[in-house]
Amino acid sequence: MGKESGEEGALPLFETKEARFRGAYKMFASTVFVGICLIWVYRLTHIPRVGEQGRWAWIGLFMAELCFGLYWMLTQSCRFKVVYNHPFKERLSYRYEKKLPNVDIFVCTADPKMEPPTLVINTILSVMSYNYPPKKLSVYLSDDAGSELTLYALIEASNFSKHWIPFCKKFNIKPRSPGAYFAQQIDVQNITYAQEWLAMKNLYEEMENRINSAVKMGTIPKETRDQHKGFSEWNSKVTKQDHQSIVQIIINGMDKNAMDIDGRRLPTLVYMAREKRPQCPHNFKAGAMNALIRVSSKISNAPIILNLDCDMYANDVDTIREILCFFMDEKRGHEISFVQFPQQYNNITKNDIYASSYSVTNNVELAGIGGYGAALYCGTGCFHRRESLCGKVYSKDYKGELNLEAKKNNDKTVNELEELSKVFANCSAEKDTQWGKNMGLIYGCPVEDIVTGLTIQCRGWKSLYYNPDRKAFLGVGPTTLDIVLIQHKRWSEGMFQIFFSKFCPFIYGQGKIKFGAQMGYCIYLLWAPISFPTLYYVIVPSLCFLHGISLFPQVKSIWFMPFAYVFVARNVGSIVEALSCGNTLKAWWNWQRMWVIQRTTSFFFGFIDTISRQLGLSETTFVLTTKVGAEDVLKRYRQEVIEFGSPTIMLTIIATLALLNLFSLIGEIRKIVLDFEFKVLDQLIMQVILNLLLVLINIPVYQGLFIRNDKGRIPSLVLFKSIVLASLACLIPII
Repeated sequence: MGKESGEEGALPLFETKEARFRGAYKMFASTVFVGICLIWVYRLTHIPRVGEQGRWAWIGLFMAELCFGLYWMLTQSCRFKVVYNHPFKERLSYRYEKKLPNVDIFVCTADPKMEPPTLVINTILSVMSYNYPPKKLSVYLSDDAGSELTLYALIEASNFSKHWIPFCKKFNIKPRSPGAYFAQQIDVQNITYAQEWLAMKNLYEEMENRINSAVKMGTIPKETRDQHKGFSEWNSKVTKQDHQSIVQIIINGMDKNAMDIDGRRLPTLVYMAREKRPQCPHNFKAGAMNALIRVSSKISNAPIILNLDCDMYANDVDTIREILCFFMDEKRGHEISFVQFPQQYNNITKNDIYASSYSVTNNVELAGIGGYGAALYCGTGCFHRRESLCGKVYSKDYKGELNLEAKKNNDKTVNELEELSKVFANCSAEKDTQWGKNMGLIYGCPVEDIVTGLTIQCRGWKSLYYNPDRKAFLGVGPTTLDIVLIQHKRWSEGMFQIFFSKFCPFIYGQGKIKFGAQMGYCIYLLWAPISFPTLYYVIVPSLCFLHGISLFPQVKSIWFMPFAYVFVARNVGSIVEALSCGNTLKAWWNWQRMWVIQRTTSFFFGFIDTISRQLGLSETTFVLTTKVGAEDVLKRYRQEVIEFGSPTIMLTIIATLALLNLFSLIGEIRKIVLDFEFKVLDQLIMQVILNLLLVLINIPVYQGLFIRNDKGRIPSLVLFKSIVLASLACLIPII
């Protein structure tokens, strides 16, 4: 990029600051570690003798506490390294305004029913409206369903953009997703603005109605079909899983006639549906991303790529300029392969009923892993350097030039570019190549984004995590418990498979990334196996309590102190983290509930499915979750009432565990009261507290079982099964 003379040219484009109180936290964590070690010592030195009741329950509890302690150590690796990155976009504008690089934006969708076209085009319109030179911006939509309805929606969006983009820039509106913008409560006082606002809202609603009508009817209006040659690609033989490659350049940004209503240039807009054949593996989203990389290289070939899920609209108009501060910094920019933003949602309730805000994860854990220069690639909301994504190995002499003109086929017509690009979206395009191995996103693991990020880092590149004050991207969070559990099962299964593969960070990353980063990765890769100690702790102490078997030291014992300290310290620390991230105390409590539910269901089945796959008993599948919900479901979600849904096996486990703890608490307290054995409470007090907390945390489950009568309650079949299973569990003898 070349250094400029003068003081301004020497100033960095971004700075990295350590989190406050990091030293104090290390001291606090060391005291918790000592407490954990003392708990292990107690377990080993107080094992019941052979033949004593509860011996094996005790040994199992020691194994569970050993797992919890080791997993806690993993989580501390990132908390010790939390850093925050801050860009100086004013300096970027001052020094490089005329040298800004081209940017390609990839948006991926896979099913027009579960990801409605109106949702998709809101994301498209939001990124088309960035505060960035339109001639340097190209937007690509990958439609893995190969649906003409999605193409129709994109054409409608392209026409609407001629009005929407000028409106956005004239009034500097935020956000620039029309759906999100018009959903806001806006106090319109300026008469001119009010008139244009109303006109624009009407235009948007008319477009939305046309798209929804086409989706409902399942067909494109004849007038539109006749006007656009792209629809000729569809015939009776085209299906979601069997169709040829389709590339349509909807707006050619290089065409001087591609103007909005104010006579300004529009960004390039491209529709792509890669070829799919039943006999050819398509590698899910990773395959779609790799096809986009190849196709875009023949049209715009920008050195910077942003990839987004179709439901993650741009919420900050200056995000591109901010992110370029990292890539174009003269001292450190050339080392950076990608910059990851947190995944955040616009529909999170005040008390985060499903723990979907990931506030502590976003503000602490991911920021900590980023402190090692090894931020996780999360699959959406990520800016990439094209070269690093395409397999380039970092070297110290690499200059990282971004302000060069991208090599584009400007001499070719739109038709020629479309035909040329189709070849690179064919199934045969990857045959006998390194795509999916050393180029593009890596194939073979369900969570391909995590593996891709790790692979890039092992080539010598660094990656950053950036969590700005104004959220850069906002999506739609899950509104039912069923969706939450399916998502976490898929994630935990995919990440545990990585741990079992050659990409395990402790093996693949050895000597290539820092040990703290390897530990940080494993916080998530080991979600699945942590389900077993959690299940043990939820079940066994309660059953032992029911049978009057003590598993913890008495209150008067010196060994009571480490248990009490670790319990109080970890929970107080967790509460402080939650409150410092802007959450409520009730939100923290809801997180504890979801922590138990996810570990005992989603993570457990993720473990089972991973082992089954390793043994060759099952294959990996990709489950797409719906982005829309029924009105009554959304109403209960806004009221923070859990939507339990259909009678699945995971829901049966949730209800059974809740009832088991309730039966244990009632049964033992009843026995103590009736037999006047109050002295036994001194021996069982910790189990009383544990059992009581599990009952309190499951109050919404009991409401769903016995009190609620709405459609979101727990079905009667689940109630019957869980009562039978919990009752049988209470009869199990403890050894």
